[in-house]
Order: sequence, then structure tokens, then C-alpha cells
Amino acid sequence: MYLELNSINRRSGWIEVICGSMFSGKTEELIRRLKRAQIANQGVAIFKPAMETRYSETDIVSHDQSSIPSRAVSSSQQILLLTQDVEVVGIDEVQFFDEGIVEVAGDLANRGLRVIAAGLDMDFTGKPFGPVPRLLSCAEIVTKVHAICQVCGSLANYSYRKSKNASQILLGEKDAYEPRCRRCFLDGNDAGINLKTHNPG
Repeated sequence: MYLELNSINRRSGWIEVICGSMFSGKTEELIRRLKRAQIANQGVAIFKPAMETRYSETDIVSHDQSSIPSRAVSSSQQILLLTQDVEVVGIDEVQFFDEGIVEVAGDLANRGLRVIAAGLDMDFTGKPFGPVPRLLSCAEIVTKVHAICQVCGSLANYSYRKSKNASQILLGEKDAYEPRCRRCFLDGNDAGINLKTHNPG
């Protein structure tokens, strides 16, 4: 459960991570927290990886079309250079950043900033994704959000890829992915393996 921040020492920095599968509301929750910080008249800097251009080249946009202006950067080190005179830093699609994002987030928190990062915790194979596991281990607050399994309707925390593309990074929407629960994720992958290995003769 996410706790509002009146219970945290505001003089100390910290890291929050919002993670989960695709279509679980990660970006929507990130935008909600950042907009609340703006309403509180806090200085906010918002970033996303330059490769993420599905809805906008600059803005962060959720699947339900909520949006907030951001800055697209190609490396984690750029974030350090662009966070002067702010109190809150938002980072979307954190799984696509280089491993240095963990140290960058730590440096920002050590400077007294609130760092809010959102991203996938697992890739389409169910394995930990990029720098997210390390970021989770050093975060003060972790929020795991869930989607709804498109097969059985249970809570979903896996991103099932519907295509046969084996690249770890494949930008896509509902045409390429769907959220699934553990059982339906495993069943779908087993079916795919059987289809590829089945020998009728």
C-alpha cells in the first residue's frame, strides 16, 4: 500500500519505484504523484528514455492518455545535469535506462530529492528487466501495481508477448502484448514452445 509522504522526513531524500506488468497503470500512477507535487508548488523535473516515442517524443503519456511534459534523454548521466533547483524527479520507463540510473537515483536522493521511477520489473520472458531489480533493492518505497489477465480475469503481473520476436526490447501496445496471470503466462509460453518443437512425423 502506498503511503502519503507526511510520514517521511521531508529533509531527507528518498527513492520510490512503481513497477508491474504492461497495462498495470505504472505511468498513470507516476503522473498522479508528479502532478500532486506540482500542485504543492514543488520544483519537478521529469524524464523518459529518448527511445520511448510510442505516444509522444517528449511527453510522458499513459495508456489511458493521461500525460505530463517531460524531457527525453539518451543516458542516465544527463539526468544529473538537468536536475538543478528541483525537489522532485520523475523517471518513466526506467527499465530502458543504462545501469547507471541506479547510481544517479541514489545521488539525487542523497542530495535530498524525492525520486519517483516507474517501469517494468520483468521482461516478456518473466526475467528481471535491466536496472530495475537493483533500483528496487535500494528504494525506500516500492509499489507493485497489477493489470487484469486477458485470459482468465485474475490479477496479472506478467507481460505476455503475442509475437515470436525474441528481442528483449520491443516497443508495442495491445497488438504485441497482453497482461497475464502466472498460470496463463506459463500456459501461453508452453503452447508456443510446443508449436515450435512439435514434430507430426
